[in-house]
Amino acid sequence: MGFLKSFFLGKEESPEEKKKRDDERDFDVLKTDGARALRMGQGEAAVRCLTKALEIKDDLEVRDYLSQAFIRCDRLVEAREQLQILAQAQPDNVQILIMMARVDYMREDYNAMADICEKAMLLDADNAEVLFLYARAAKGQHDLVNAVAMLTKSIMLNEHFGDAYLERGKILLQMGDVEGAAEDAAYLMEVASEVEDVLLLQAAVMEASGRLPEAIATYDKAIKVNPFSIAAFKGRGAARLALGDKEGAESDMRQLLELDPTALQHLSGEFKSQGRD
Repeated sequence: MGFLKSFFLGKEESPEEKKKRDDERDFDVLKTDGARALRMGQGEAAVRCLTKALEIKDDLEVRDYLSQAFIRCDRLVEAREQLQILAQAQPDNVQILIMMARVDYMREDYNAMADICEKAMLLDADNAEVLFLYARAAKGQHDLVNAVAMLTKSIMLNEHFGDAYLERGKILLQMGDVEGAAEDAAYLMEVASEVEDVLLLQAAVMEASGRLPEAIATYDKAIKVNPFSIAAFKGRGAARLALGDKEGAESDMRQLLELDPTALQHLSGEFKSQGRD
């Protein structure tokens, strides 16, 4: 029977060949299931499938998916480990370095972020996104002057780079350059006036300019966009208090404490005292 089976069906499959075929099938299933779980927002399920797939066979695409799954699960150290492997395999891939810099930003590791951005700039010195991320690293390192310079260059390379305008406006305001921040806020209000962060920047600029009623009205808009905006309630409460509206300030303080019970320890002065009455 064995002879006839071999004669009619061909050479009988060896155990090694069968294992290889089964492994390839299992790998494909795990990779497909992991990618599907990632698309559906099921981070932990994606991690399980993709990790098992890598146990069968090393595959760069699987490592890419796995890095994304780790990010979704807020497992940033593990995400960066996968990205490091990808970067070693594809040292000229700027997009991998950009993703590493983003992960470093989420980890608040600004030194590592700056190092990665420097490597990326060696590959593409005129990449607006790399410059933007490098500026964020510089800001994290408290080097605000260089951060502004890099953001300005990023905007020169991409005049519609809204995030770069927003970041620069915030830093300029932090540095006391209200006029410069107002210019960035004005541009953003022209193109994205319904975005919460844009409204918050505009309101902060108005507040710094002494235009408190306008600042309050803009904070109102930010709260309408996001009724849970901690920054908007905090800003509006401070502006209301500065205008002598203690009742309004107390109302915002209560809302703020509902959203963030730890907010009181970050406040100071008369506004803080309103929350204790």
